[in-house]
Formats: sequence, C-alpha cells, structure tokens
Amino acid sequence: MPAGQSTQKGRAERGGALPPPTPLKAGIVSRLRVLAILVAVLLPSFMTALDNTVVNVALPQIQAQLALREADLKWVAAIYPLALASLLLLGGHLADTVGRRATLWLGVALFTVASVGCSAAPSGTALIACRGLQGAGAALILPASLAVLSHDLPPRARNAGFNAITAVLASALACGPVVSGVMTQHLGWQSVFAMNTPLGCTSILVGFLVPRPGPSSRAASTPSASTSATLSLRVVALACCLLAALAYCLIEGPEKGFGGIPLATSAGIIAASAVGLSYELTSRRNTVLRPLFRQRPFTGGIIIQLLWGLSVSGVFFLTSQFLQNGLGLAPTPAGLAFIPVAFFLIITTPFIARMARRWGDGRISAAGLLLVGLGLLMVALGSSGGSLAHILPGLSAIGFGSALAVPLTTRALESSPDHLSGIAAGLFSAVREASGVVGIGLVGAVMSFVKHAAAAAGAEDSDAFLSGYQAGLCLASALVGAGVPVALWALRHRRSTPEGGRGASAFTSKPGP
Repeated sequence: MPAGQSTQKGRAERGGALPPPTPLKAGIVSRLRVLAILVAVLLPSFMTALDNTVVNVALPQIQAQLALREADLKWVAAIYPLALASLLLLGGHLADTVGRRATLWLGVALFTVASVGCSAAPSGTALIACRGLQGAGAALILPASLAVLSHDLPPRARNAGFNAITAVLASALACGPVVSGVMTQHLGWQSVFAMNTPLGCTSILVGFLVPRPGPSSRAASTPSASTSATLSLRVVALACCLLAALAYCLIEGPEKGFGGIPLATSAGIIAASAVGLSYELTSRRNTVLRPLFRQRPFTGGIIIQLLWGLSVSGVFFLTSQFLQNGLGLAPTPAGLAFIPVAFFLIITTPFIARMARRWGDGRISAAGLLLVGLGLLMVALGSSGGSLAHILPGLSAIGFGSALAVPLTTRALESSPDHLSGIAAGLFSAVREASGVVGIGLVGAVMSFVKHAAAAAGAEDSDAFLSGYQAGLCLASALVGAGVPVALWALRHRRSTPEGGRGASAFTSKPGP
C-alpha cells in the first residue's frame, strides 16, 4: 500500500478527520454537479416543449393509419395542453409540499411511460389517453424543473441555468415541426413519441446520481412565501371543469350537433363552473389574484395571451394538415415549411430590447401583434395559389411579429409583486395552454362549419377544405388584431423595476406573447 493511502487509513481508524479536498478537486466536483443538474432538468424540459408542436405534422399520417374522425384528430392535439393547463398549478403545489426532486422524477417517469404508450397505441382512444398522461407528466415537470434550478444550483450558475432552459424551450418549440416531419416520413409517426424514451431514461439516471444539496437559507425561506400565495383547490377544479367542457363542445359539436344531450350537459357544466368560479374569485378566501390584476401590464398580458392562444394555436394545427392534404407535401417538406417562423423569431429576438428602449414596449408589442395578424391574412390569400412559395411570406411575417411581441410577456411578469411572481408565471402559462386548447376547438369548429357548408353547396372536397382553412385564418387574424389596442393600453407607460426587473420566466418561454 502506498504511504499516502496508509497515512489516511490510519488517521481514519484513529477517529481523525480526513484532510479537506483540494480546491482544484472541489471545483471539478462542483462543475460536474452543476452539469448533471442541467442535464437532468433540460432534457425533460426539452421533451415537454417538443411535444407541444411535434405532433402537428404527424397528424395526417396518424389519421390515415388509425382511421380517426376529424374530432378524434383534434383531441390528439388538444388533450396534451388540456391536461398540462389543468394540472400545472397542482404540479407547483406538489413541488412545494412533496419535494421538487420527487415531483420532477415522477413527472419524467410518467411522461416517459406515456410516450411509450403513444408510440404503441393501437387505436385513437389509446393514443388520446396516453397523450393526456403526457400532459399530466409535463405539468409536474415544468414547475419542478424551475424549482430545482432555483434551489439546487449555486448562485453563480443560477442565471446561466435559467438562460439555458429558456433557450432549450424556445429551440424545441421552433424545431418541433421540422423534427416531426423528418421522423414521420422516414421512421413513421410512432418515432415522434418513441424518441422521448431515451431522453427520459437519461434524465432519471443522471438525476439520481446527483447528490442532494444541503439546507440553505434560500430554500428555507421559500416555502413560507410560496404557500402564502396559492389558489384554493376549488378554483383549480372549477377552472378544469370549465375548460374540459368547453373543449368538448367545440370539438364534438360540429360533428354531433349542438342540440344533443351530451352537448347540453357540457353547456350546463360550463355555466355552473363559470358561476362557481366567479363566486370563488370574488370571495375573501381567494384574494391572491387581486394584486396581480390591479397591474395594467399583467391584466393586458393575460388578455393578449388568451387571444393569442385562441388564434395561433389553431392555425398551426390546421396549417400542418393543409400543407399535406391540400398542397400534397410529404411530411418532411411540410415540417420544413415552418422554418421561416423559427428563423425570423430567432434572428429578431436579440434586437428587441434595443427597439423597445427606442420606441417603447407598447408600440413594439402592438406592431408585433399587427404583423402577426397581417401574416395570417397573407397565408389565407397565398393558400389559393396552390404552392408553398405563396404562403412563405405570411409565415415569415408571423415569426417576425412573434418576436416583436416578446416585451409584453416580460413587462407582464415584471409587474407582479415579488411574493406573487411564482403564481403569476404559473397563471400565465396555464392561460396560454388553456387558450391553445380552446383555440384548436374554436378555429377547428369554424373550419368544419365552413367546409361542410361549401361541400353542401356542391364544392369539391379540396375546395371545401380550402374555404374552411381560409375562414379559420381570417378568424385568427381578427383575434390577434384585437390585441393591438390592448397592448397599447397595457404598456402605455414604462415603469422601472427594482434591479432591472425579474424578466420573463422560463414558464413563458414560447414564441409569441
């Protein structure tokens, strides 16, 4: 045995403490631990963002192989954000009470198992159920991952961690259609879900190898702040019932008719939930939202986030079908068609802060929303041309306008009080996902109504589909345009924030508001 090891062993046997590790060794261990935490957090965050858009390009192939109805196809796309929006606040509650790491690994495990189920689904019902489980897993992953970054990373690495997760989420959302198109065409739609399996297993394995951090003043002080600013479970349950019933009416109504018993029952649930929700939010038990909605930037941001989700989410759902069913494109070129949106979003974002300082947040955000609305109209007009080149200018305008609208999210979250910053970010994300669900149903319902009316008038199937698609785009353009005056009102005056403001949370790091 070497002399150095013999000396250390003898000292340990005599009860003496081993010498502390050298600074170089401690620095290497610290860097490895930070890297492991980032891998364990960024991989599942990437999966959740990717699955929000990756399924759209695969929908025509899924519909053909599983013989899905039009309503079933909408459920495949809508059930994921529906489950995510419904359980997002519950996921934050579990991260605070059960533990952030336990909640994160539970979410990753659930998401991974559900992804395996999606890839092996033999029917539309099984696929829809597994997509819902994916959304439930994502609702646990998102708040828990932010909590891990906030408490488990050292202060010097914390900002870099949040910047990394923001970049990962934006990249996943931008690259989702491209990845989906390539994999769907060459490996089948099942591969779109199966690719989550190695990512999830790697995240769990790396996460379990990371040692738990010691107690800190930051971790000790957070629970009291977070538990004092929560919504009651009644509010969450009523909001979930309202959202699910509304989605059911919009998705199933065009095919089953709005006069049947199931639709009438859903309408009754919507009315009862709306009344109960209004009572709960105005009662003294739930005063947590009042300070938030007294802030004009936050109120305006929520309204525009709602309008954005109602319009753009439905458009992306329908555009993927139009590119393949209407223009006859294969999945790969259909996915590549969305590159202008991502390209102009990425190259414009670095200049937004300078533009906002020169012209003001309100004007920049309003110009962005107006440009997105015009882009949607350009896509509607170009869709009659019969080729991809006619709609690319409109898609480019949507990407450029989405980047210009980013200050709206930043200002909205900066305006929230410090002790309500977590619930503000969670509420913003929940509204975004919930409006996306309703948007798929609303724009899809308008498209179905116009398409069936055109078919009844004697139009061919392709012409009827085009008429419905254009009507959906016009509705989406009007909804986005309605947000222009709201942006000018909400961001009328710039008010400084302490320490330069908190900035947008990674919860809201998606293209657009």
